[in-house]
Amino acid sequence: MIETLKNAWHVPDLRKKLTYTLWILVIFRIGSSIPVPYIDTAALAEYFDQVSTTMLGYMNVFSGGGLSRATIFAMSVTPYINASIILQLLTVAIPALERMVREGGDEGRKKMTAITRYLGVALGLLQGYAYYVLLRSQGLVKYTDFWHGLVIVLTFTAGTALIMWLGEHITQNGVGNGISILLFAGIVSRGPALAGTMYELLKNGGASIVVAALTVIIGLAIIVFVVFISDAERRIPIQYAKRIVGRKQYGGQSTHLPIKVNASGVMPIIFAASIMSLPATIEMMANPKAGGLGEKIFALFHSTNPFYIVLYVLLIFAFSYFYATIQFNPIEISNNLKKNGGFIPGFRPGRPTAEFISKALGKVTFMGAIFLSVVAAVPLIIGAFNSSLGNVAIGGTSVLIVVGVALETVRQIESQLMMHNYKGFLE
Repeated sequence: MIETLKNAWHVPDLRKKLTYTLWILVIFRIGSSIPVPYIDTAALAEYFDQVSTTMLGYMNVFSGGGLSRATIFAMSVTPYINASIILQLLTVAIPALERMVREGGDEGRKKMTAITRYLGVALGLLQGYAYYVLLRSQGLVKYTDFWHGLVIVLTFTAGTALIMWLGEHITQNGVGNGISILLFAGIVSRGPALAGTMYELLKNGGASIVVAALTVIIGLAIIVFVVFISDAERRIPIQYAKRIVGRKQYGGQSTHLPIKVNASGVMPIIFAASIMSLPATIEMMANPKAGGLGEKIFALFHSTNPFYIVLYVLLIFAFSYFYATIQFNPIEISNNLKKNGGFIPGFRPGRPTAEFISKALGKVTFMGAIFLSVVAAVPLIIGAFNSSLGNVAIGGTSVLIVVGVALETVRQIESQLMMHNYKGFLE
């Protein structure tokens, strides 16, 4: 990774993209440190110390600590991700949206991007209002009249719109994956705080040295596991028939169809975590009474609750298969092989080939979903058994996202380096 970044820095075009991305990240971190007016941030920090193991603490990690400080970027990229999820599901369910994406070309993609942007702002407005209701109910807002509340909610919403703008500019003019890189930056910024939490637990006797060492070992194992699975793939052999055109012979070579074990990357984790943040948003708006039925229902969605962990795993499986369905179309692959004279040894071209690819894709996707579920759920299970490690356990999913985004970004930089170094046919 370091060697790739060093090589990219020596290429003028890539150096500009890296510099542009770094400046965007600087702006993002500055915005993540500017508090929204009329909020008692000192009292808010004390409140988050009490709820660090709940879903609010989980969302706070995703926002880079913005929620606990009530900054203008407190909503983070969650509204945009939720908007993307909703539209992708609607694209599958509504034929008109599917035709717009497939047949509309660049115009169709621009329309879909605009719709996602507007929906993200709307969800940011909803989430900002929910957070304001929570702050007001806890007595953390200095002025509770309508106009001061409007300023607070609109500031949160403007921060959401600005984050989307920054992410799109990283995608267009930077190294790509703008929203993922902003999420990466927010999570990494919480690293020192998580390390400080572990140190305080050791200092105050909340955790033993053995538990701390075990947590570090699990974290390193997750990193190694993520890197290993990210490169793992199943290769389906493909043979091309020989063809004679004029005096030349074409085809006859053997190749393979690669199916990655974790083809969807960290997107199922990000999407599942964003969906699981919705009950916390509703809880902030509803403000259930202590000891009431509402509080008991919302307690099921705390990050260390067994119900939450099971539902979280099921969502990871669902989004893994959803992404596999979007990325691979066995019928289309089978038809393309048949047109080009290719076939899988032992299977007839056409429907038998499509069924074989579909079964192979299902098995590989299942293993990838198990991998993502284990990496995401094990730290949460540790936090469920040891409440003092609840805040540290949240880092399991964070490590997976950070490593996954880093690997994907490095791959994109390597592909751009390869394109730059390729001299072409004329030289």
